[in-house]
Amino acid sequence: MSAKGFVHKTIEVVPYDVAWPTIFEQESAFIKRVLGCHCIAIHHIGSTSVPGLSAKRDIDIVCVVDQLCVSLALKESGYVFKGEFNIPLRCFFSKNTPQSKVNLHVVEPDHGFIDLNICFRDYLRNHEDARLTYQNLKQNLLKDPASHQKINSRFTGYNHGKNAFIKKSLLQSGFGGLCVNFCEHPQEWETYHRIREEQIFNPIGVVYDRNHPTLTRDGHYHFVLYRGTVIVTVAHVEFLNHGEAALRSLATDGDYQRKGYGSYMVQFLEKWVVSQDRCVIRLHSAVDAEAFYKKLGYIDMPFHDVALIPEVVDLGKRL
Repeated sequence: MSAKGFVHKTIEVVPYDVAWPTIFEQESAFIKRVLGCHCIAIHHIGSTSVPGLSAKRDIDIVCVVDQLCVSLALKESGYVFKGEFNIPLRCFFSKNTPQSKVNLHVVEPDHGFIDLNICFRDYLRNHEDARLTYQNLKQNLLKDPASHQKINSRFTGYNHGKNAFIKKSLLQSGFGGLCVNFCEHPQEWETYHRIREEQIFNPIGVVYDRNHPTLTRDGHYHFVLYRGTVIVTVAHVEFLNHGEAALRSLATDGDYQRKGYGSYMVQFLEKWVVSQDRCVIRLHSAVDAEAFYKKLGYIDMPFHDVALIPEVVDLGKRL
């Protein structure tokens, strides 16, 4: 890499800049002034938070707040709101400064995004061999034209190309936290399909369609729950009319059943549905899952909709 950094098309990775921590501290102080007492903690994450690591000139910041809705005040202070992207219940903002671009991730205290990113950051800080491997990986990815093409509407091949290394590092670090993502990465989709096919469709003798229209249709959302680096539970939510949502499917992989992951996913989805201005969740429950949902507060509630299997119990919950 030259002193000016490795450049390919629009992506530029430059040598570590000792000014990056100072930029973080300045921006952190600004965010605290904007959010006031609602700001609980601020963390510098991403490659610019790792001394000695080459990186894009993006200062990534996690801001922990007491209520996610307060983050919208940042829109009046120079930040552009970008939505959730691939992480539900995370508000993503960005802005350009004279020195760098700032990517701001705002979450509430119990969000798995916090520990995941701090764990990965600290692993790179404490393992020089991993840091050098990651740096070489970035340089090699930028040499590949495919890395600059978007695999989907949000992420480039460069982003996806780092996925295996990040997961390996998290595994070696011992990270075992719970994190929910929207299903985006090709490997996530593969696991999503496998779990649904094995746990929902095969037992009832229905052929699973990996190209079903609801996988891409507006108003349908697909989630994966990670325990550490392993996807353990998947779910599908559809937005209905009149401020309601439907939990279309929920399935936990065989080796991880009866360990609380299904309950965690349902409770996370309830919180997310509320954040999307929905106040009711309806579902068709298999008879043998009725007790599971009722333990989580679901009650008998009519759901006049076609069910996948003939014998179901219509349930719902007002949030």
